[in-house]
Amino acid sequence: METKYNLISIMGATAGGKTGVAVHLAKALGTEIISADSRQVYRGMDIGTGKDLDEYTIDGQTIPYHLIDILDAGEKYNVFEYQSDFFKAYDDIRSRGLIPVLCGGTGLYIESVLKNYNLPNVPEDSNLRKSLENKPIEELEIILRTYKPLNNNSDYDTAKRAIRAIEIAEYTKRNPLCTTSNRNLNSLNIGIIFDREQRRERITARLKQRLENGMVEEVEKLVKNGISYESLEYYGLEYKYLAWYLQGKISYDEMFEQLNTSIHRFAKRQMTWFRKMERDGIEIHWLDGNMSMEEKVGKILDMME
Repeated sequence: METKYNLISIMGATAGGKTGVAVHLAKALGTEIISADSRQVYRGMDIGTGKDLDEYTIDGQTIPYHLIDILDAGEKYNVFEYQSDFFKAYDDIRSRGLIPVLCGGTGLYIESVLKNYNLPNVPEDSNLRKSLENKPIEELEIILRTYKPLNNNSDYDTAKRAIRAIEIAEYTKRNPLCTTSNRNLNSLNIGIIFDREQRRERITARLKQRLENGMVEEVEKLVKNGISYESLEYYGLEYKYLAWYLQGKISYDEMFEQLNTSIHRFAKRQMTWFRKMERDGIEIHWLDGNMSMEEKVGKILDMME
């Protein structure tokens, strides 16, 4: 297909059906997918991160994907590393004459490549960390708010994440980010959206399904394989609340209710991030999630022409 675009980006809030759209589009274009999810990079964290790897196979054909299952659980990963890994995968796919499909809900990752930020690999600041290490999460959140609006998904889910976010914010305050010009990404950006009530229903239904499909057992296995509860809490959302439940800090019902509420808040923050991207000049074409898969893919193909 002749098109001016060299990337198609599929984004939206959690439980919005992004993966299915990306896979069907990739099949129609004969291309490959690059994930934009900050937790799907980890092996063994499948159900909790919503990898839905079975969706990548259609009619017996498996669509190739990149930046999923590239690290062991317990390792740390950041936007600097993601941007570097994205462009390696992007260049590989483009070298074969294909248009990559970027798919995910981590707005920071998506924006880092669409705006091609020149990101520094922020070093650890031991003095800053020492000054923050005994502060409660509420105080760390207040400090972080002095640097930026807290639109990001889980910057302050745990004290460790909040301290790292402050460390990055302090570094970039002294070493401002700039946009580089050595890349010429012309991305067609597609957002999948449901109204707020439908989104809430989908999130709750999916959480119930994941728990029925073995999400608790998945976390138990991670612990058995040597991942500490502290490390699991670092990953936020499902892993944080399930770690609390497995340690006996909260009951099963408390885990479900608190996690469900947190995922709803997370989805709201995701949408806030995408709206901010639009205000900053990134055009996103929103498609109603209730459209049939055929309609969605057809609309995207029409926009490409």
